[in-house]
Order: sequence, then structure tokens, then C-alpha cells
Amino acid sequence: MHISEGILSAPVLTGGAVIAVAATAAGLRKLSPEKIPQAGLLSAAFFVASLVHVPLGPASVHMVLNGIVGLLLGWAAVPVIAVALLLQAVLFQFGGITSLGVNTIIMAAPAVLCHYLFKPFLSKSHTLVMAAAFACGAAAVFLSALIAAAALVLTGEAFREVSAALVGAHVFVMIIEGIVTMFCVAFLKKVQPSMLNLD
Repeated sequence: MHISEGILSAPVLTGGAVIAVAATAAGLRKLSPEKIPQAGLLSAAFFVASLVHVPLGPASVHMVLNGIVGLLLGWAAVPVIAVALLLQAVLFQFGGITSLGVNTIIMAAPAVLCHYLFKPFLSKSHTLVMAAAFACGAAAVFLSALIAAAALVLTGEAFREVSAALVGAHVFVMIIEGIVTMFCVAFLKKVQPSMLNLD
């Protein structure tokens, strides 16, 4: 779901950069010193998961993990994801520097939204916790695909079909992300519930 250099129009790139800088500043204010090790671990997990690409038709898809990152960090997910995307752009040419702002919004905005939507359910019954975790992982990918599609459509009508294909190609990833997020939450509740910040 990385959008590469030279695809998006200047207004879309500029708008994405401005929103990303503001959101990153807000996220940094929410990142307490105690959360820095956890943030580093989640940034590394996001970085590695996004590197493994699976061919699917004419395109390829990859794990994202923005749902679990957002669930655990809230607003602090924005700088965590921005750092991982910057390293991917510099080291592996995934995405790009000019599209970094838009790519950050694509991945981080759903993460923050899912935090507020699904975090309240983590202190409920086991069934609700698992359902919320699955929905969080799946919804984060779905919303990321929608934002990426919107960025392409705002650039030009020629990208309309590509945008629809982008969302469709990530249905499989949504299901996998939901399952992975569900297992991550179940594991954390058992061995390290403090990471879920349920108090």
C-alpha cells in the first residue's frame, strides 16, 4: 500500500505532508518515556511485516500491523509508523520521500481511529475482546486501502479503476490481519497485560 514517488499530484502530496507533520507532533506529545521501548518494538514489527510481499494477481500485498500498533499506542502510533516508513523509503525504496506524508496518513490515521473504536472492548468478556481485536486488525487495513484509493482518485480520474483494485486486493490481507491481531491481543492479555494499558 506504499504509494511511490511521482504518482500523486502536488496538492495531494502537500496536504498529506502538512497533516502528517501535525499528527506526528501530536503523537510525539503522547509518547511518554516509559512507552519508548514498546514503541521501538512495534515500529520494528511494522517495518519487517511490510517488507514481506506476497504476489496477488498483477499486484502484491503485504502485512501491515497498523491495527495492533494503533491499539497499543493510540496517537503515539503516528511517529512510530512514520519512522518505519521513512526507513523503508531510504533503505529499500518502498514508498518515497515526497510521498512519505501521504503514506504516513494512509497507515497511521486508521491506526489511531481503531484505537478509539476498539480499545474500550479490551476490558470486556473474552469473546468481545477477541471480536474487537479481529475487527481492529481488519478495519485498519480496510481504512488504509480506502485512504490510499482516495489519494489516487484525488490525483486523477485515471486512477479510479486502480483504486478499486487496490481495495479489492486487500480483502485477503484484512482477514489475515484480523486473525494476527486477535492472537497478539490474546497473547498479551495472558503474558503481558500491562502492554494493553487496560487500567
